[in-house]
Amino acid sequence: MSEEIKNEEAIENSEEVAVEAESDLETKYKELEDKYIRAYADFENTKKRLEKEKQMAIDYTNEKFAKEMLPIIDSLELALAHSGEESEASKLREGVSLTLDNLIKTFERNGIKQIPVDGVFDPEMHEAIMQSASDDVEDGHIVATLQKGYMFKERVIRPALVNVCKKQ
Repeated sequence: MSEEIKNEEAIENSEEVAVEAESDLETKYKELEDKYIRAYADFENTKKRLEKEKQMAIDYTNEKFAKEMLPIIDSLELALAHSGEESEASKLREGVSLTLDNLIKTFERNGIKQIPVDGVFDPEMHEAIMQSASDDVEDGHIVATLQKGYMFKERVIRPALVNVCKKQ
């Protein structure tokens, strides 16, 4: 009988060992599953971020070109502002005006637009060059525009240079 008891004890011990081993395996499986889920989520997040960065790089490839074109618009606007209404100059003025309009329309078709300069000063879009008191304008509002600013899509490529009202 003692052999039967030994066999039963051995069976019970082997069953306990099997249950413990199964429990350990389940714990290890859950740990590995959790690591896998986290790694997969991290991979997906990285993939989405890289896709977004790639799309932004594609969208903003012409930003440098746009910045270099802005002084041309400024020069054309100055030429129009300083040309008189003389008969010879009127044809030149008309040509410059048409060229400027064409350039501005081309910019707008390609996502480059002028920053609005009416209303409240916005430090993200405007650069305050000077401050002056004005009875016509509220405190913190733009009094005058010294240089137009432009945006490419949603990014400021050149802030508008403005004069801001400061009540004393």
